[in-house]
Amino acid sequence: MFGQLMENVMHSTPQGVLGVSLIFIYFAIMLAAIIYRIKKGEHVHH
Repeated sequence: MFGQLMENVMHSTPQGVLGVSLIFIYFAIMLAAIIYRIKKGEHVHH
């Protein structure tokens, strides 16, 4: 799936490449925030 996405990006317009790049960056930031909050323990409200 990831390989196909990367292959499609290579045939895309610059706007498409930028959009996919921004989506990946946003996803990475979300993942980092989730991991940080889990390790910090904010998800437990006891």
